[in-house]
Amino acid sequence: MILILLGIFFIFVFLVATRNFTGTLPFPRWLPPVVILGLVLFGSMVTIVPAGHVGVQVLFGRVYPEILPEGLHIINPLLSVRNTSVRTQEIFEHAESPSKEGLNVVLEVSLLYHVNPKVAARLYQQVGPQFDQVVLVPSFRSAIRGVTVQHESKDLYTSGRELIANQIAEDLSKTMVERGLILEQVLLRRIQLPQMVEAAINDKLAAEQQSQRMQFVLAKETQEAERKRIEAKGIQDFQNIVSQGLSDPLLRWKGIEATKGLAESPNAKVIIVGGRDGLPLILNTDTRGR
Repeated sequence: MILILLGIFFIFVFLVATRNFTGTLPFPRWLPPVVILGLVLFGSMVTIVPAGHVGVQVLFGRVYPEILPEGLHIINPLLSVRNTSVRTQEIFEHAESPSKEGLNVVLEVSLLYHVNPKVAARLYQQVGPQFDQVVLVPSFRSAIRGVTVQHESKDLYTSGRELIANQIAEDLSKTMVERGLILEQVLLRRIQLPQMVEAAINDKLAAEQQSQRMQFVLAKETQEAERKRIEAKGIQDFQNIVSQGLSDPLLRWKGIEATKGLAESPNAKVIIVGGRDGLPLILNTDTRGR
């Protein structure tokens, strides 16, 4: 509309300027209405469908099945175009639903979906622009209650969350496809159980974790005891082998080598030798003495 008004303004400015400059250019009275009418008709023949939308064509209440993709289009000036978003949209639901035991459970669930562009015209014709409130929200709430009543509260609180979300999606999928909507994902964002039930579940989980921890400690201690037993057996075997190979001549020879090493060392030292073998007293293997 702004472009149309600007076009009209510039045309009038051009005509007036040309007439004032020449002084002879005729300026018929019918020209302005014709120009305005032509611009209005031209403007009504041009429509722009925004990105992420499709255009539904409506003529005197009749919906045409052909949809307009995003971009600039030349259309019948009598047509009206209803833009429908085909982007991913979210419906958030805060629901209070009974579980299998009859306990009231509070759930926060999100539904991600988008409109099928090929059937956007049928969706607009059969449901209207408020299809999310007319079709999706009631079906979504019904699916949540229908699934939670089949499960116990502990399943909702622990590992059954993904299974429950998949069941809700499965229940909704058929209804949404029939309406021209494509379900992307159901997200189970939060579950709140009664406080007493939640405390009992937490205590049970803590007890199970403690039991698993004790089993791990026992297994570790058993392995450590086995390691020490093997180590002791190895030391015993080593001592038996060494004791069988030791003899007095061998010990004397080792003593002589040790004495020679002490004597050749550059450090200041005092070596007291004695005994029958002439070895240092600390290395003397002769128990009879001198």
